[in-house]
Amino acid sequence: MTIYDSHLKQKVEFKPIKEGEARIYVCGPTVYDDAHLGHARSSISFDLLRRTLKALGYKVTFVKNFTDIDDKIINKMNKTRQSLKEITEFYINSYLRDMEAMNVQRADIEPKATESLEAMFDLIGHLLDKGYAYQLPNGDIYFDVSKDPEYCKLSNKCQEDEVMHRVDTEGKRNAADFALWKACKGEGDVCFDSPFGSGRPGWHIECSAMIKKHIAYSGEYEIDIHGGGADLFFPHHENEEAQTRCAYGEHLAKYWMHNGFVQINGEKMSKSLGNSFFVKDALKHYPGEVLRFYLMSTHYRAPLNFSEEDLIASKKRLDKLYRLKKRIYGLNKKQQDAEFESKLLEAMSDDLNISKALAVVDEFVKEANENLDKNPKDKALKQKILSNIEFIDALLGVGGSDAYEYFQAGIDEETKSKINELISKRAEAKKEKNFELADKIRDELNSMGIQIQDTPNGTVWEKV
Repeated sequence: MTIYDSHLKQKVEFKPIKEGEARIYVCGPTVYDDAHLGHARSSISFDLLRRTLKALGYKVTFVKNFTDIDDKIINKMNKTRQSLKEITEFYINSYLRDMEAMNVQRADIEPKATESLEAMFDLIGHLLDKGYAYQLPNGDIYFDVSKDPEYCKLSNKCQEDEVMHRVDTEGKRNAADFALWKACKGEGDVCFDSPFGSGRPGWHIECSAMIKKHIAYSGEYEIDIHGGGADLFFPHHENEEAQTRCAYGEHLAKYWMHNGFVQINGEKMSKSLGNSFFVKDALKHYPGEVLRFYLMSTHYRAPLNFSEEDLIASKKRLDKLYRLKKRIYGLNKKQQDAEFESKLLEAMSDDLNISKALAVVDEFVKEANENLDKNPKDKALKQKILSNIEFIDALLGVGGSDAYEYFQAGIDEETKSKINELISKRAEAKKEKNFELADKIRDELNSMGIQIQDTPNGTVWEKV
């Protein structure tokens, strides 16, 4: 498999640290608000990576953290008068629900910053002992970037204008120095006891410590792949790499991968721009699978300019897969199509080349429909089609829903109940040979925009 290494700025062959294994860490959300489309894009991108590596036979260990202590969370606490636990647990559960709706597989390990403090103490202690960090009279601890000759060689983004915007704290040695530990600031702050005094961790220290605690190898590199949004490469990932390298003499990751931004009207999505689009709002109007399909249809490294028109067009493309699935509805037996699986996996093995992969899917749908038109009773053909759709679901995370339920999206539960009641009445009327009543019920359903079909497994329906 080839992947794009953000550090080298080129595609490279993926060669894991340990043969047959892949250890991946992706920066998760800071849990003070609901997930937005940027979170969804990142989660789906690395979900595709994980699925592809698994399909290639790797034993994948996938970690995604939750930052559950941060200035934004503390501000929310002070504003709402809720506890840290109340706020963070609420938004962690909200995030997990949104990701599940989009068929994003849960991480194998989901560490929280507040549960990893001892690992952070160890890392900070090493940096202090080795002279890479210093403590101010007020108790804050900073990493001294001037002591690290390799600093900025990961991202190559250390131009002066990119570091000077950092908060200028009295006593800092360099503008680019970043906080490892923030001393307790009194009432309204959230503080933990530590060997360095009461306080809380800086943001950058968290992931380095959690990687060391949960999945690090011992050697030149601690993990195979570290990933996240493109905005994290500098300074967040640069700082993580510096901490780990200076404290333990090991690089944090062998490969670095980053997904592109989600934009609205051509602007990077950001709450400061006032155009953030929450996943929960999108899910009120579109099924999670449709949203997933749209967000993954643009290559993960490219920016995605969110457009509802494009989302609708993307749904129509996914509809075609489900209309094919309807044609083999009720089939249970499957027959592997190794040639198709190889084509699809080959596309995804090229740095998650989703355009090529979806072209393979489109061609499969087209040819399958043509072959079914010619040979509608060919069981072996139908079994291969079923197998291919299941492989698409396993690799891409779409196509796994019930073919008819997929087309019922947008119907509220009360209306669904009424539809099912009418279908039951129609079945009873047919049983009593009251075909006139059965036809009237069908007409009533048609007037509601509901199309029904009688199958060997019963009557199914969809929204027209």
